[in-house]
Amino acid sequence: MDFRDFEKRIVKVTKMELPGEAVQFKMAPMERLEELKRNAIAKDTAKRAGVMSLFYPSENFETKLILILRKTYKGVHSAQVGFPGGKLEVEDDSIQDAALRETEEEVGVLRETISVLKKLTEVYIPPSNFFVQPFLGITTEAPKFVPQEEEVEALIEVALQDFMNDSNIVRQTLSTSYATSIEVPAFNLNGHIVWGATAMMLNEVRELLKMVL
Repeated sequence: MDFRDFEKRIVKVTKMELPGEAVQFKMAPMERLEELKRNAIAKDTAKRAGVMSLFYPSENFETKLILILRKTYKGVHSAQVGFPGGKLEVEDDSIQDAALRETEEEVGVLRETISVLKKLTEVYIPPSNFFVQPFLGITTEAPKFVPQEEEVEALIEVALQDFMNDSNIVRQTLSTSYATSIEVPAFNLNGHIVWGATAMMLNEVRELLKMVL
């Protein structure tokens, strides 16, 4: 889709109700997410992070979504695909500020060029004990991406039509830091398997877009 048309249509999401956890849970890899979330709230031990689902035009005005492949490291999210974003720091005024700051740091898109259209449904990530707050945003100029060398292995520029294509929703058997050979729902985007919390958040974005495009 031409980004100029996309930009006109996507602003409708600002007045829409969120699809919420019912849509997210369709892509959830763990049956006990709800219970684990309640436990985390009760214990008040979870950390906070903000991420950005950022759409932008390519140089020929094709609408795209930016994802990142994280570096391999000793952690539960090693070598996984995710949104740009990161944890709330003391210098952040809000979780939205954290998402904007981390997006600028990780992919080089200046925070002042991003229009945040919608605060999406928060997701709890049990393995890392994080509540992640996603935001839907756009930038109206083709970005000059600068990946953060320490954390980003590669940038994944996903065309809107591929993201919206039903055939790119798959089931995949994976072994993770907390389970062996589990079958999970996932997105296959640009040859990358996107699952877990990122897939859950993507599914809510996708549901919103289906209602306005």
